[in-house]
Amino acid sequence: MADNSENVVRVCSKAEVAPESVKAFEVADRRLAVYNIEGKFYVTDDECTHAAASLADGLLEGDVIECCMHMGSFRVPTGEVVQPPCEVPLRTYRVVVKDDDIYADLDRNAAGEPA
Repeated sequence: MADNSENVVRVCSKAEVAPESVKAFEVADRRLAVYNIEGKFYVTDDECTHAAASLADGLLEGDVIECCMHMGSFRVPTGEVVQPPCEVPLRTYRVVVKDDDIYADLDRNAAGEPA
């Protein structure tokens, strides 16, 4: 894979994440959530920033993921907080799709900026 970052890791295949859904994967020392929203893939940390809950167990509505524990929510593409009690934005990752696989750049956010 031609990419300048040394920390781009394979997360899963595209087929593992159904349309309009989210699924968690263990990658290196992290648990990441992969979202398939309108055919575009996004990767964030799986753990809610408010409480230790898996976002993959939450409710995905459009591009907003709602935590199952306290109903706080985040905008998936940017990680911005949409609904309290969450206050800290969600960590996003730059996604690289190559062939049928989804990779995450662990050094860059979804906007491609250094994390």
